[in-house]
Amino acid sequence: MFEPVIAPSASLLGLLQRGRGDGQLHALAADRTEAIAALEECVTRDPRADWQVESRSLYYARLYMELEAPLDGIEDHLHSAEDLVSDDENRTGLALSVLGHLAAYGRRDALLMLREYTATGANWPWALDELALRDDDRGLLLLGTAVLDRFAPGPEGDAELRDFIRNAYEPRPWRLWAAYHPRVAAASEQSPFDLWQRQLNRSGVTPGWSTADVLAWADQGDLGDLGAGAFLGRPEPDRGAADPSDPAGPDAVDRRAAAAARCLTAVVRPEDRPVLLEAARDGLPGARRAALRYLVDRRDPAAAELIEAAAADVDDRMVRSALELLGRMRGPEVLAHARRWADPATGGADSALGEAAVQLLADAGEPADAPLVVAGLRRWISVRGVSGTGLGSLVDGAGRLASADAVPVLRHIYGEAASSELRGRAARALAATDVHFPEGPAVECLWDCEESTRELAARHVATTGDARVLERLRRLAADPAEEAEVHAAVRGRLTAAREFGR
Repeated sequence: MFEPVIAPSASLLGLLQRGRGDGQLHALAADRTEAIAALEECVTRDPRADWQVESRSLYYARLYMELEAPLDGIEDHLHSAEDLVSDDENRTGLALSVLGHLAAYGRRDALLMLREYTATGANWPWALDELALRDDDRGLLLLGTAVLDRFAPGPEGDAELRDFIRNAYEPRPWRLWAAYHPRVAAASEQSPFDLWQRQLNRSGVTPGWSTADVLAWADQGDLGDLGAGAFLGRPEPDRGAADPSDPAGPDAVDRRAAAAARCLTAVVRPEDRPVLLEAARDGLPGARRAALRYLVDRRDPAAAELIEAAAADVDDRMVRSALELLGRMRGPEVLAHARRWADPATGGADSALGEAAVQLLADAGEPADAPLVVAGLRRWISVRGVSGTGLGSLVDGAGRLASADAVPVLRHIYGEAASSELRGRAARALAATDVHFPEGPAVECLWDCEESTRELAARHVATTGDARVLERLRRLAADPAEEAEVHAAVRGRLTAAREFGR
């Protein structure tokens, strides 16, 4: 899947792509044709980098209702020629979710479009899940034959059918069809036995019951491009290019090391500590990671120095593992090391270890660590911009430490973030640091695409001074599609506003 192209944050399209509250407000004030075109662009070209942590469907559905927009653009997208050659759910998932919300709002054309796509479209399971939540029994029963015809007769088709039933997000249609289609009933009865049989037949090699056995087991199998033989001075056989999905590939070392670390908790004796320290310093990749993880989890006094040494290793995978383990560490001793690593005067604040140390301070530091966290946040923005998986932790840390110095950079992140999940985290941090949040960003957040951000706004927004606020709170309270947590926060604020007005 290609990275979405996000328009500038000041444009109508850019606001809608980000799911910002101002996007809805600008769309309602803009030319209707222009607003509908921007809305269709967002729905048919999903702007989210990760749909699993970002919401957009209810946000766009509400705007379709406000604009009384036709669904021609969605229909053309669903039934384009690309649907005949691609079953990528990311291509059509957002459009189908929007149709689901529109059907719940009473749009008959959206409901019929979902039925048609379930019968003919490539991403029919997603459409079926939307119908399972919104359609009546009669509508679902009429689709049973069309869906069942997708599974070829014979053992392979029956196995595929059982797999679909077992993994169905919404089981309601299958339960309805089981009463009318013997094939569905038989597959529904067999699915639990398939799962039981797979669990019963699990097999694998297990380590022996000593520290040395577990450490040796951590390095069994392929170690990726650099195997155990290379460390022992023996040539490695040519296996071709590494496959990331290969269970014996480089990621397998991480998985086996994590399992070995858990095994070590059951077998390590006090006299084994020297063996673990040696493995954590100079062991083979799997044993080194397993021993290091065990020592970190046990808060061993030597763990911090071992992490520092591993973070300077020539093997990038060892460095990555060390930095991940640093994020698991807690306690005053490791915080003292983290302050040294994160301080430009005593460490390498711009190094990988320095950045990981700032992340640790953001997660577990004390109020006195706020300047280091804010400095790390500013440095991140200047180098990487408003993106990256570690940025959210720094934003959370600035909020947790209630650093007023972070407000300007938090406002920048709030306005520019393409990820609505990151923007929500920035909003939470602003609520803890910015005294002007209730009458500023909180007002816009009432229209945000993220449920948690709307709830935050409802709890903090100033109900006096802006006539839009109380009207928006009332509309959210009356909207049956709104989440229960938002309803509770909104009704609490409305009750408080009425009490205040008496």
